Amino acid sequence: MDAVFDGDLAAQAVSFAGDIAARGGPFTPVRDRNELLKEADLSIFDKEAAELARKARGLEAPIACAQSVRNAITLPFDEALAAERALFLRLVASDQSRAQRHLFFAEREAAKVSGKDVIKRKIARVGVIGAGTMGGGIAMTFANGGLAVTLLETTQEALQRGLAAIDRNYAVSVTRGSLSEDAKRQRLGLFKGSTDYADLAECDLVVEAVFEEMAVKKAVFGRLDAVVKPGAILATNTSYLDVNEIAASTLRPQDVLGMHFFSPANVMKLLEIVRADKTAPDVLATIVDLARRIGKVPVVVGVCHGFVGNRMLAARGSELETLLLEGATPRQVDQAFIDFGWPMGPFQMVDLAGLDIGWRNRKARGQTADIADALCEQGHFGQKTGSGFYRYENGSRTPLPDPGVEALIRGKAAERGIVPREIGADEIIERTLYPMINEGAKILDEGIAARASDIDVVWVNGYGFPVGKGGPMFWASLEGVDKIIRRLDHWHQQTGKDVFRVARRLRQMAETGSWDGAAG
Repeated sequence: MDAVFDGDLAAQAVSFAGDIAARGGPFTPVRDRNELLKEADLSIFDKEAAELARKARGLEAPIACAQSVRNAITLPFDEALAAERALFLRLVASDQSRAQRHLFFAEREAAKVSGKDVIKRKIARVGVIGAGTMGGGIAMTFANGGLAVTLLETTQEALQRGLAAIDRNYAVSVTRGSLSEDAKRQRLGLFKGSTDYADLAECDLVVEAVFEEMAVKKAVFGRLDAVVKPGAILATNTSYLDVNEIAASTLRPQDVLGMHFFSPANVMKLLEIVRADKTAPDVLATIVDLARRIGKVPVVVGVCHGFVGNRMLAARGSELETLLLEGATPRQVDQAFIDFGWPMGPFQMVDLAGLDIGWRNRKARGQTADIADALCEQGHFGQKTGSGFYRYENGSRTPLPDPGVEALIRGKAAERGIVPREIGADEIIERTLYPMINEGAKILDEGIAARASDIDVVWVNGYGFPVGKGGPMFWASLEGVDKIIRRLDHWHQQTGKDVFRVARRLRQMAETGSWDGAAG
């Protein structure tokens, strides 16, 4: 350190540099200065580095960065430089480096759509219908991007509740130091609250974030037809529903598409842009461009139940209850996921989101889940009720094993005549992630996703797939597609379940070495 300043760093630095230059030297390059911090308390540094390693979730590069900084404190310049070079050469040849370079280019490729030369529509004001958790987060996303927002609710009470939640969220950012008071005021000034659909007439884009039910969404779009100006884009935030059917409820299907934000919408980077059959090219290009403008990672997908992310999530979850019935505990399953590199396991995730969401979706589709349904019938919806697959004490978010849940699982297994056995982490990964990859291959075959790398972008940015593994389709190539096919065939023979039936595109990839069918 040559100097420490308070206040205006730039002005102080310029003044300091001028003073030093005026002295006329001699100047000693940093590499020739041997001012090692021999008296430094490295226990403080090591504590910070350990916390960094914990947050890195298996990524090697952040840990190597910390080691390089430590070397700068403890080693002579040239020795520290040589150690840094050795770390770099090891890391750059690793699968983790390959995976992250793959994702770097995949994000840029995903943002490319045909018709790039079309004239994009102007988006200055955005309407958001619904001021709940999702609608409020979407509204914040647009305001954070500098766009004026009209936030619509059915009642004044619901509107004020939503605006108050937005205010609190910005206040938290101010407290954390990531937002100034002036910036908070500026962003709040972009909001206009309303309970009257007529106030959406001036909007260039309207995004609905209402209840996930087709009849409700079609009713909303029917009302929009009567008030929104010609040329305005209409978007649905649906997670699963048929965007073509929603578009057909309007007189302007060419202006309709899906904008599937991920919760919390003002934080999560992914935006699945759902292209309906009649979506106009300029509408698609406009929203892809807008997504990048508001700091999102856009991926264009086609229409099917759950699109790319949630469709594959359903495949990933297809064996979860069976694993529990056969002898695994929720904690064992979650730990296998965490050890793989996920930020949390599937049962922790369900508890966080709320078991009632999946319960409602299953009932709408005539499906059941023995264990999850039984928990919901008992009012155990996850963290918000203090119990789900885990229990949560005194408002804590820390999941604790629940003997009652384990007894429920054993009871359900006994009803089915299943004798519990030991289930290892490898089997858990095979029976959850391999079907997900298989579903991704089907999605490619159906043209729902344009590229395998688009699927990787969805899963890394929207669902927490480990960055160091590059996304499910990239990881499949590292894992070995032949191995995945063998194990899928094995589990298909064991269970007869369709989720293990190997997709044509997966076998094609094994033959050609490329997801697009060309020779690898």
